Amino acid sequence: MLDWLFSDPLPAGTPAPGFTLPDQDGHVVTLASLRGQNVVLVFYPLDDSGTCTIQLGEFRDEWAEVKARNAVVFGLNSDPAAKHLTFKEKQQLPFPLLVDEGQKVARLYHANRPVVVKRTVYLIGPDGVIRYARRGKPALNEVLAAAG
Repeated sequence: MLDWLFSDPLPAGTPAPGFTLPDQDGHVVTLASLRGQNVVLVFYPLDDSGTCTIQLGEFRDEWAEVKARNAVVFGLNSDPAAKHLTFKEKQQLPFPLLVDEGQKVARLYHANRPVVVKRTVYLIGPDGVIRYARRGKPALNEVLAAAG
């Protein structure tokens, strides 16, 4: 029952669990459709909060470097689509925010906890295998270094 309390992120070398989630505009995103690219998943607690805004803004501010690494970025939490859309527009984020209702995907990635998700960042390689996983707000260059 308290497995969320003591869980570590999934380790590098683990096949990434598949998922299908809607983004802020209702477009459906599936992990399987992203094969061939580096996929960065940023589980963050709340839209429009201090650290979350800074963390996602770093990906926005270094977007050219993200694209140069053949990477796509997705922010995820359980906030509703309308809140994601407002936050995305306000912060001018160039990537989708996925609606993880009930923290179903967060649970698969060991980022769930009661109320809000654990701040956790993953980089999944083009082959669908996790190359990087860390709690907190790691440096952007550390995350992207795993892209090769």
